[in-house]
Amino acid sequence: MKMLVQRFPSEGELPFDLEDLKLHIRVDGDSEDDAVTNIGLTAAAELEQFAQIALLTQTIRVTIFDLEIGCGIDLPIGPVADTDTPIVIINGSVFTAFDFVGGNRPHIRWRSANLTRDTSRIVIEYQAGFGAAAADIPSDLSQALMDQAALHYDGRSPMDAKSLTTSPHMARVGARYRGVMA
Repeated sequence: MKMLVQRFPSEGELPFDLEDLKLHIRVDGDSEDDAVTNIGLTAAAELEQFAQIALLTQTIRVTIFDLEIGCGIDLPIGPVADTDTPIVIINGSVFTAFDFVGGNRPHIRWRSANLTRDTSRIVIEYQAGFGAAAADIPSDLSQALMDQAALHYDGRSPMDAKSLTTSPHMARVGARYRGVMA
């Protein structure tokens, strides 16, 4: 099975409070707002990628090629509300014969008797994220994002490629959200 995952974030909202981030990394004044925003967005993208989550609500589109029929499929990005239902399209036709479980690790279970058609291309589209604003993100993830941003800010000019790594706090918190025991 081959899988392509695309993210379509909402425009406008930052996944952090800029003033809180500036305070955390010890930046005074407004002269570095653009640089701090870029560092914060970089840290947010790293956290989302590492933990396989969406911080703010965004549309996730998963395209699966040559699915082997089985019980179901774990969706790659969470969290997803239990009340949300993904849109599933198989070879251009809407497909509704599935059960869905949301949460941090969302899952679609096929009603196998109804999944007899050619499954060479499946597109699943759904909404993932903790909410529309930075205040909706759990505090442990917000802190992990700020710690990762501080690592970037403090290591703006590392002497070698190994000097700038992942914040230990981000690694611990991110591992919990993606289901890895740390």
